[in-house]
Amino acid sequence: MLELNQFRHSPFCLKVRMVLEAKNLSYRLVEITPGIGQVSIFRLSGQRQLPLLIDGSDVIHDSSAIIRHLNEISPEPNLIPKDSNQASIAFLIEDWADTTMAKGCKKALIKAAANDSQLRMALLPEEVPSSYRKIIGELPNSILNKFSEFATTDINSELLASLEQLTNLIKSKKWIVGNKISFADIAVAAQLSLLKFPKSAGKELAGKGCPEFMDHPKLTDLFDWRDQLETSLMEVAQ
Repeated sequence: MLELNQFRHSPFCLKVRMVLEAKNLSYRLVEITPGIGQVSIFRLSGQRQLPLLIDGSDVIHDSSAIIRHLNEISPEPNLIPKDSNQASIAFLIEDWADTTMAKGCKKALIKAAANDSQLRMALLPEEVPSSYRKIIGELPNSILNKFSEFATTDINSELLASLEQLTNLIKSKKWIVGNKISFADIAVAAQLSLLKFPKSAGKELAGKGCPEFMDHPKLTDLFDWRDQLETSLMEVAQ
């Protein structure tokens, strides 16, 4: 059986899970504790980043490489458009989602967590002792907000503009590229999880996120599209 090593709230790990579900593949999840748990990952792959997929003797890291591997061992449904022009566009969108979009979503989440103690607590790994959880939860929002402003660059306007364009696109057609689901749709949907966590994030996080994005009226259709996509993939997997 395939084994996926992951951080539970990583959008890149969610990206791989969505592909596994789209292809209805059986797999085992291994939750890695940030820090000490990454030592075993380094021994397996020579690096500490997740996700990491183990398929027999094959050890594959990087979400994009894992998706290519899964598409090879399980060709259907094919998540890479057959049309070469559409495939090129899908690769470009995936790269944008994994880099520029990912950076903007991560910074937006840092800012939101600095202002919301409940969100901070929900994001903590389960292994964090209750005493530390209490300390982190009681930290003054004003102090953390100053830190988040210092540690991040305000790129929300650029991210919002891009997401508005994506919203207009999915309103006119169901899929971002072509007329069927592709890895471009999954890459974008996975990164949206940091702005508004989906049901798969669990009851403590589902529906939480970054107010300036998740509550923005121009993005309602985009988050609805993401939720419908995840629901359809979960139904396939059952």
